[in-house]
Amino acid sequence: MAQPFEDWYKNLPIVTKIYMTGCVVTSVSVYLGLVGPLRLYLNFPLVFGRYEFWRLFTNFFFYDEIGMNFFFHMYFLVRHSRLLEESSFRGRSADYLFMWIFGSFLLLIMDAFLFYTKIYTRVLFLAPSIAFMVIYVWSKRNPNMHISFLGLFTFSAPYLPWVILIMGYLFNHDLTTDLLGAAAGHAYYFLEDAYPLSSNRRLLKTPSFLKTLMDGQQQPIVDAHQQPQQLNPIQNVLNEDDLDQQ
Repeated sequence: MAQPFEDWYKNLPIVTKIYMTGCVVTSVSVYLGLVGPLRLYLNFPLVFGRYEFWRLFTNFFFYDEIGMNFFFHMYFLVRHSRLLEESSFRGRSADYLFMWIFGSFLLLIMDAFLFYTKIYTRVLFLAPSIAFMVIYVWSKRNPNMHISFLGLFTFSAPYLPWVILIMGYLFNHDLTTDLLGAAAGHAYYFLEDAYPLSSNRRLLKTPSFLKTLMDGQQQPIVDAHQQPQQLNPIQNVLNEDDLDQQ
């Protein structure tokens, strides 16, 4: 018997649960006409010219109106976010939240650079980018996990972001938001995992107030600079429609 939705929701780790809830509330509000996408999208002239600072926040919570595309994004994001938060970030909710904050801040900087240099001015929502960042970090943290694509071929998890990008290219999708997410994910991976291993120095440190807020006196279970122990390999079955949505 399938697990009841209430039990599934209660068992979600805290950061994944909060973000998913925010996305659902936002999309339902748009569907009901309580707020329009034009009040949510990222527009730097409105942010700094009319002081509509909420746009720096709301653009991360809207993927699409309620529909198949929205549910696909939620499934793909929640699945990988939960796996990441329950494995290498287990017992370290503050560190996981800081990863999201760092990624969001970096994405805003990159998008602002693209906008003001007029290289690319059509990124209205960064929600797909932050989702891709989570998938990228998950893939780098699980190098020994294998993924099956339609039973035709398998590849290791670190190739998942590139498989998604290739499929998006084949289906003529705009890859800008995914590439921004990959850049943010790689920046976090390098600063949090790769650089400390080679230099024995940490450049990223979770603020103490976040640790107090999220973890209290809880001690970390997993060292951020050790290769996280792998869970039992999970065969991820991707279908063409899933990758098409990316």
